[in-house]
Amino acid sequence: MAGFLDSCQLEEVKDPSLIGALVDGDMAAHWQRSAEFLAIGVEKWPARLQELGLVDPAWRRATLLRRLAELWDQAPPQNPVIVAGSTGTVPAAADVLGAVARAPQGCVVLPGLDFDLDEAVWQQIDADNEQHPQRALKHLLERHDIARDTVRPWFRPELTHDGVRKGLARQRLLNEALRPADATGDWREAIKDIRARAADSGHDPIAEGADGLKILTLHHEEEAAAAIALMMRQTLETPGKTCALVTPDQGLGRRVQARLSRWGIVADASAGQPLNRMAAGTLLDLCARWIAAPTDPQTLLGLLKHPLNQWQDGETQRDVRDLERYGLRTSAHADFDALRRHLARAEKRKGLSDDARNAILDRNVRLNAFIDRMGQVHALGHAPFASDGQATLNRAAEGLTQVIEAFAGQQAWAGPDGEQAASLLTGLIAGGAALGEVTPDQLVELVQDLLAETVVRTGGATHPSLRILGAIEARLVRADLMILAGLEEGIWPQGAPVDPFLSRPMRAKMGLPPPERRIGQSAQDFVQAACAQEAVLVHCERRGGQPAVRSRWLWRLDMLTRGANSDNAPVRLETQPLVADWTRGLDAPLSATPRYARRPAPTPPVERRPRELPVTSVERWVRDPYAVYADRILGLRKMDRPGEPAEALKRGTAIHAAIERLVETWPYDLPDDLGIQLAGFIQDALREEGFEEAAMAREVPLSQRMARFLGRFERERRARGIEILVEQSGRLTFDAPAGPFTVTAKADRIELDAHGAAIIDYKTGANPSAKQVVEGFAPQLPLTGAILAGGGFGNPSDPSALIYVRVIGRGEGGQVTDVSAPSRSNTLSAAQISAAEFDRLREAVAAYDDPARAYTSWEAPQYMGNFGGNYDHLARVWEWMVVGGAESEGDGE
Repeated sequence: MAGFLDSCQLEEVKDPSLIGALVDGDMAAHWQRSAEFLAIGVEKWPARLQELGLVDPAWRRATLLRRLAELWDQAPPQNPVIVAGSTGTVPAAADVLGAVARAPQGCVVLPGLDFDLDEAVWQQIDADNEQHPQRALKHLLERHDIARDTVRPWFRPELTHDGVRKGLARQRLLNEALRPADATGDWREAIKDIRARAADSGHDPIAEGADGLKILTLHHEEEAAAAIALMMRQTLETPGKTCALVTPDQGLGRRVQARLSRWGIVADASAGQPLNRMAAGTLLDLCARWIAAPTDPQTLLGLLKHPLNQWQDGETQRDVRDLERYGLRTSAHADFDALRRHLARAEKRKGLSDDARNAILDRNVRLNAFIDRMGQVHALGHAPFASDGQATLNRAAEGLTQVIEAFAGQQAWAGPDGEQAASLLTGLIAGGAALGEVTPDQLVELVQDLLAETVVRTGGATHPSLRILGAIEARLVRADLMILAGLEEGIWPQGAPVDPFLSRPMRAKMGLPPPERRIGQSAQDFVQAACAQEAVLVHCERRGGQPAVRSRWLWRLDMLTRGANSDNAPVRLETQPLVADWTRGLDAPLSATPRYARRPAPTPPVERRPRELPVTSVERWVRDPYAVYADRILGLRKMDRPGEPAEALKRGTAIHAAIERLVETWPYDLPDDLGIQLAGFIQDALREEGFEEAAMAREVPLSQRMARFLGRFERERRARGIEILVEQSGRLTFDAPAGPFTVTAKADRIELDAHGAAIIDYKTGANPSAKQVVEGFAPQLPLTGAILAGGGFGNPSDPSALIYVRVIGRGEGGQVTDVSAPSRSNTLSAAQISAAEFDRLREAVAAYDDPARAYTSWEAPQYMGNFGGNYDHLARVWEWMVVGGAESEGDGE
């Protein structure tokens, strides 16, 4: 709606209310609804502006230009006035150009008017050919009743000069290539006519125009950026030579800047940098997001570690480091109180020594004081928001400013980016009251949009011979080498904008220009930049991972040169194969044949190899020995990502805690409402693990199903007359070639009866199959049974059953799997399975006591399942397993 009203003002539509008259029965229903909607805006908006005592900026701009044109027509300026580079597409601006041209010392310099374009073609450039580069200039001349042949050249160069002759030939070639579609049928005749008129000179103007015009085709944007940077760097090898990159794609320009930095070169970029990519802008964005979500881990850490943040003393850095490690490398917390509760849970862990517990208490005192400090700053930004979460925009901007200064002080407003950030916030404070109320999330969205739209032009120490320009800035700039990039449909030219309200006939009736006008202006910019003595046209085959279509201008140029090609006068657009090859070779490996990593197989000294392992690590050792090497020998520990979801791990811990509480509360007789109370135990344990109320909305029904399943399981097991031991720790030591080796276990549950002991493990993931257990790829329960049989839990007892209990809360709530029960995959008893697994462990320990035995990565890949991950990137599994091929296992080092 705002764009439509602005267009009406700039195009000086005399009666915008005509939009209502466009509604008729011949129009589609949606166009009728659009016209009715716009008619309401055209009627109500001026009344609203009058009520506010304001005017539209577009109306003010057009009116000032109109008044200037009228003034200069009545009283022409007597001093010299020169207008250069404008095509006068806005009516008021076109009249200003006419007034300047009529002034005694006025001069209008038209950019790229083609004097040589065939008159028949010139006449065909009408309103139906808005995409032609000469359309805007022709419209300007017609508006002021000026014939093309009466326009004087800005200068009259000697045509004997090779560079001048080539430039004129290039312009003629490009304008011929971009002639209207209706005039392309006689291209061959036009080419013959051009060559005939230049026959006396002895030069072929078509071939001469193509001379120095090169095309470079690359695979994707990153390769294009590297090639452009390489060509710009090559330019500097010739003293005094200049180079300019012209592209409407600012992202490509930034990529080229990054590539030039490898040589320590900073090119002069006219587009500048968006404020959201600079230090002050990122600080503003982080502070706004932090006000909305104070405990979001990524936002909080980004803010605390921002280079402009002045909380950089040694103690604060230690607090930030400890807060990240112990408070934020887990799932996100709802608020500061939840963060404090998470830190406090570390104090309650079992098995801590007094020194360790005191160290945690001291650390938590420091971190709670640090959290209080952050809370005070957060209150500055959140204070303007009322209990309903609303605040006027100016008050919200004031709070945001206070938060920024609390972290960064006045240093936040230093430099060009700081000045722009200050200006942005000043505007919000000065004019925000009239824009109504916002929530913290709406403030974030508004700030992010403004930061993306605000451009900072830093200037500074840039290379004098290299420039990166937009299409408009390039109109008045010339360089020895002009590189035109982004020549794909949708980039250069951009597609014609789609008007959601007005069809083309409706726009014509309103007196609004067609959407294609912008394409014609882009075509004019392209022609002007490509007329340089040496020009390279760059396009990519793919953009954003998707196939890209060459710019229509490249297609037409290619078709024209093909039509001009003959045995007597060959015309070819040069390519740049060497540049493409150099680019691809610049970062290529030294060897032409890829050398993939081998499967890692480290052989550390025997004295460094572990002499004690828990049964869970033995299970990983069987499948992926390299993981045990990285964990137990290199001492590498995986850290959770900040904000990484940890619900599965916490849910498992909570279920184990609830089952332990069940046994401790009712060691013998069970209550009638066991299911209800057990569900309460699970829910209490989940909240103790940090599950917030929003997450509990899902966990409560799951816990109820879990409780019903566990209640049935508990009653069935206790009916056997058993003695229950929970969370028991055991260990068993045996002799090995390199010395005693100890295997440890922590059994979730051991049930003692007259037949022996059933070992039960609770899982929230998938249960191992009996086949995996018997074959030794899931040795956790069998080794626990071996430790039990060897007296590692106290009195020796033979295992009578090995049972996995999966507790998930879906369906029936869980699943029981007795992997020692007779089946097609198993004919052994629990004691026999445990004994066989213990013998396998002794053999494995003896084998790894050999210094030549390696800790190979993914020794049993067919049984890896979910066991891979933590150390696969160090083992470069993807490289040797997938890319290089598991059979060859790489051919390099």
